[in-house]
Amino acid sequence: MTAETSQTLDRGLRVLKLLADTDHGLTVTELSLRLGVNRTVVYRLLATLEQHALIRRDLGGRARVGLGVLRLGRQVHPLVREAAMPALRSLAEDIGATAHLTLVDGADALAVAVVEPTWTDYHVAYRAGFRHPLDRGAAGKAILAARQHPMADPGYTLTHGELEAGACGAAAPLLGVTGVEGSVGVVMLADVVPERVGERVVEAAREVAEALS
Repeated sequence: MTAETSQTLDRGLRVLKLLADTDHGLTVTELSLRLGVNRTVVYRLLATLEQHALIRRDLGGRARVGLGVLRLGRQVHPLVREAAMPALRSLAEDIGATAHLTLVDGADALAVAVVEPTWTDYHVAYRAGFRHPLDRGAAGKAILAARQHPMADPGYTLTHGELEAGACGAAAPLLGVTGVEGSVGVVMLADVVPERVGERVVEAAREVAEALS
């Protein structure tokens, strides 16, 4: 801690991080031990966070992340979308295919930003807000590949006809971005995705990750 930081705020944020890392919640005693502070301090922190709906306590007294965190999380999408747009525009124009940024939303992959090329005669229609299961389509499968190999770069994922007949997809996961799980990809009408497309998608995903870091 430095003179410019707030010890109470720091502890409150640490509480939220600890609760976010568990599915079963934590008791006051468990939080006290992990934070290295007495139970009275923890009670005050939880009471304040509960007032803002950032945590909730069940009947057994275990604290869990509250719905207020979800409301804050929804505001992340516009910020991420804005940061990603330059790389998506460049990708769409370079490849001549619809480019998209996809983020995890529960068990689904959710397209939060889409850019269509301006110079092609036709391209696949793909809209922001489109969602699909993570295990279908290149965007979701790229995210799952990053989950399965967290210490390695999984490269890019290719799919054909999984979300739309005759359409191919290529996507690469966002790597090294704390708190954001997603992918960058393109969708095109083709029988086979050219190798250059996969490499270009990886480059675009890296650009977006750098913009968000």
